[in-house]
Amino acid sequence: QVQLVESGGGLVQTGGSLRLSCAASGITISTNSIGWYRQAPGKQRELVASSSGGGRSIYADSVKGRFTISRDNAKNTVYLQMNSLKPEDTAVYYCNVPYYDAWGQGTQVTVSS
Repeated sequence: QVQLVESGGGLVQTGGSLRLSCAASGITISTNSIGWYRQAPGKQRELVASSSGGGRSIYADSVKGRFTISRDNAKNTVYLQMNSLKPEDTAVYYCNVPYYDAWGQGTQVTVSS
């Protein structure tokens, strides 16, 4: 059974930083593509960043240059480093493994102006 557990969200001021973690069990992240999504109130869930099993990363235009997705294969964990946060980054952030259609429970990120 695939389980994904996100953590690291919280309240931060504009310009601040947070690092989100997604701890995986039931799969080996080194051989899977993994994505970070977010959903703000009243909006559709959107892809923020993804990392392929081969190490290629892509980012939404809105976060390029500010967010970085990375992996620690030894810990079976994927991270999302978020810098220069803006109020429009406020959302619930989820990690996803598309091959298994697996989602975590989400972690709230709130950026105050």
